[in-house]
Amino acid sequence: CCLFINPTLKALSPTTTTTTTINRKHIPISSLMETPTMKPDTVLILDFGSQYTHLITRRIRSLNVFSLVLSGTSSLKQISSHNPRVVILSGGPHSVHAPDAPSFPEGFVEWAEGNGVHVLGICYGLQLIVQRLGGVVVEGESKEYGKMEIEVKGGESEIFGKGRVGEKQVVWMSHGDEALKLPDGFEVVAQSAQGAVAALENRGRRIYGLQYHPEVTHSPKGMETLKHFLFDVCGVSADWKMEDLMEEEIKVINNTVAADEHVICALSGGVDSTVAATLVHKAIGDRLHCIFVDNGLLRYKEQERVMDTFERDLHLPVTCVDASEQFLSQLKGVVDPETKRKIIGKEFINIFDQFAHELEKKHGKKPAFLVQGTLYPDVIESCPPPGTDRTHSHTIKSHHNVGGLPKDMKLKLIEPLKLLFKDEVRELGRILNVPVGFLKRHPFPGPGLAVRVLGDVTQGNALEVLRQVDEIFIQSIRDAGLYDSIWQAFAVFLPVRSVGVQGDKRTHSHVVALRAVTSQDGMTADWFNFEHKFLDDVSRKICNSVQGVNRVVQDITSKPPSTIEWE
Repeated sequence: CCLFINPTLKALSPTTTTTTTINRKHIPISSLMETPTMKPDTVLILDFGSQYTHLITRRIRSLNVFSLVLSGTSSLKQISSHNPRVVILSGGPHSVHAPDAPSFPEGFVEWAEGNGVHVLGICYGLQLIVQRLGGVVVEGESKEYGKMEIEVKGGESEIFGKGRVGEKQVVWMSHGDEALKLPDGFEVVAQSAQGAVAALENRGRRIYGLQYHPEVTHSPKGMETLKHFLFDVCGVSADWKMEDLMEEEIKVINNTVAADEHVICALSGGVDSTVAATLVHKAIGDRLHCIFVDNGLLRYKEQERVMDTFERDLHLPVTCVDASEQFLSQLKGVVDPETKRKIIGKEFINIFDQFAHELEKKHGKKPAFLVQGTLYPDVIESCPPPGTDRTHSHTIKSHHNVGGLPKDMKLKLIEPLKLLFKDEVRELGRILNVPVGFLKRHPFPGPGLAVRVLGDVTQGNALEVLRQVDEIFIQSIRDAGLYDSIWQAFAVFLPVRSVGVQGDKRTHSHVVALRAVTSQDGMTADWFNFEHKFLDDVSRKICNSVQGVNRVVQDITSKPPSTIEWE
């Protein structure tokens, strides 16, 4: 999980706004937020590059406790500015012995002790505590990966609770190094079956460590341990509610947008931008002007379906702009997915600027702000993971509303959902009375079908073929009653042709792929296991109904190693 974003932004918590001129340096998200309005019971997670860091955040938020992730290498000033009740040091792929191993800042432990802050190290975080406080960490003789059994040891443990000595539980391990000698004042409170330190604590200093990952479902009692630690050991209050966040966001929006200023909202037809628009509309009313852009990359009949929903159910002021020719002309001949995303992001901004000029003529003042439905995962995937050598890290992909924005964008961004995961956005939408059917819509990428047609989107009739295939696939899923069981489903147009036989004739036609995944937040995903009869029926419908397709394949790859989208 990473929480670095490309623009150098000055933002208000939890809403973020982007300055007019965007600098592309990578900065910690801690600098994106001011925290005076945050509740005192904030749990900060210092991320050292673990693939599970976002899960810790989600698990804690599910307990109605606000949790925020910062880079593991954040400064002490950045950490203390959030006034956290608890700081969790995440796992990571590093060894504490590596010369460039990331670590918490100097003075962190003294600051935590002096302010009554509880500290919990998980996996690499535990090893970091041991090494930095004078203990010894060595490379383990035998590595511990996957499910392992541990046993609670010693006297009464705070982190496990009373009466747990001798209790055994299965946990998820993922480490090669291990603690050989503990710092003074620490005691082992759990060991693995191989004798390695599985948990430690120093109750007097309020510092604790777990060598395993309590946040994953493979540690069945992990949530019980986290819950006990937060509420019984740390005394955290479960007082974070989505209703409070909504009210706070409305206040921030009103403080950001002056009483005579107007705001543009880019509606994509998806859940995120719709909830963002509804929230901003609740805050500033008719000074919000929504625009829905048909960029020629939408799904089958998407424009008419979405506009009907906006007008009939949401009562949002929406202007529809058909810019298909403008986008497709710019994408002609482009095959690189990152380039496609950048071009699309630039064209969107050009249209928004033009829309702003038209509004200026009408209202006498040019809108200064642009609302977007950027989510936490968008930010995470658009930037290098913290806790790593950033010169060697890689962006997974640029989301058009994060990494795809041009440097000279003239509108300031308002991104009220930037700290939320998808399920949290849906919860907020329910509070805002967005129709449930709309909230259940599968995610659709900002660049649209441009990232589902591999290669040049303008070549031949690729877009039309893909629209027809995708419509058959999604409608079949609905007819089978599976739509709400799937996080995201779609078709992909592949840049290959295959030999087939149709109508007793040899064909050399297109190949399409079907992808459907289950997920909670889009950060990780498993492929959906359809029944064979369903796949057989869908394949037959596609090949019989869509001219130019003679082969259908299914993508059965999880995330990781793949992303959900193909580009």
